[in-house]
Amino acid sequence: MKVAVPKDRIESEVEKRLKSLGGRAKIDGFRPGKVPFSVLRKKFGGQVRQEVLGEVLQSSFSEAIVQEKLRPAGIPHIEMEDAANDDSLEYTATFEVYPEVELKGLDSIQVERPVLEIGDADIDKMLENLRKQRKTWVGVDRPAQDGDQVTIDFEGSIDGESFAGNMGEGVELELGSGRMIAGFEEQLIGKKADDEFTLSITFPEDYQAKELAGKAADFATKVIEVEEPALPEIDDDFIAAFGVSEGGVDALRAQVRENMRREGEQTVSNRVKDQVFDGLMALELMETPRALIDAEIEVLVKQRQEAMKQYGAPVQDVDPAQFEDQAKRRVALGLILSEVIQSNDLKVPPARLRGTIEKMAGSYERPDDVIKYYYSDKSRLAEMENIALEEMAVEWVREQAAITDKPVSFDDLMNPGQTADS
Repeated sequence: MKVAVPKDRIESEVEKRLKSLGGRAKIDGFRPGKVPFSVLRKKFGGQVRQEVLGEVLQSSFSEAIVQEKLRPAGIPHIEMEDAANDDSLEYTATFEVYPEVELKGLDSIQVERPVLEIGDADIDKMLENLRKQRKTWVGVDRPAQDGDQVTIDFEGSIDGESFAGNMGEGVELELGSGRMIAGFEEQLIGKKADDEFTLSITFPEDYQAKELAGKAADFATKVIEVEEPALPEIDDDFIAAFGVSEGGVDALRAQVRENMRREGEQTVSNRVKDQVFDGLMALELMETPRALIDAEIEVLVKQRQEAMKQYGAPVQDVDPAQFEDQAKRRVALGLILSEVIQSNDLKVPPARLRGTIEKMAGSYERPDDVIKYYYSDKSRLAEMENIALEEMAVEWVREQAAITDKPVSFDDLMNPGQTADS
């Protein structure tokens, strides 16, 4: 876009500011307010002109895009034209604009919607998992087997030399947990208390400690104790630990069912939303502005570095290229959903907003406090309103898509691709 600004507009503003300066400028040899205009121009003219030019460029660009009804995406690149015209200052602004998004082809999006079925067997399995989470360990006088906990001392070496982190004393290790390097836990199976032996493993090629990656190591190991798991009975104490004071096992099962239903509904919602988003991206409804992608990459890089700080890790440079696809997806989906919201004039009814907050608060121990937390602050409430608005936009797209319902068990929903025995 080429823009021309009358030079009179610039000169008059420069003169106005210099005169304003004259009333307060302090220059040796002149009394305040008595500095000749020629002296003011010579001393401050260049600085004032640069300030005025910057402001005029910004304001004239804003006026031009309003006049042309354009929506810039990112900061424009300004290139000044040669001063061939004595009457005006001319420049060329190069910039991307927000794309026109045409919502077409949405009926070709395929969505497989899980329909959750929670049976008694699912609740039985969940109760068993809850028992395992509260297991205790009981010492046994037999060889260790998968699922046992062994307490060991060990000292590792590579070619007879020690290395950083090579020793452990009284280390408790649940066999089958996958905590240690592949092959380490397996060699403890069949060992008994007081057994002393050497374990041999090879560090993976992509091991985080580069100096150990791909190297073979020997660990002189002694088993101190072998213990087997003991699961608690589902008695009054066990039930009370989950906040159930009345109704016994039946009340606990009802609570477990409700928690599974709530968790399952959220998972179904996320699974459907991911498919809707994948379908929208596949339609390639627009060309995503590079400026917006770069801005989003910058946000993601800062988020990663902030996460490093929070976890106490040293803040390192982050390669922006790794966020390219994620940033493009986020920007594109944001533009599409914005078009859905605007073209359908979607607004969040108070009841819908309340329901969104209550649903989120339901996973906390004191839901009422969480609800008050959001309603007590306008900015927090606006965050939840944006979440609800996105949900409404996704629902609108989903209604245009081709939906296929598929019954699914809780276990298959939460652990897709795994068999019941795995």
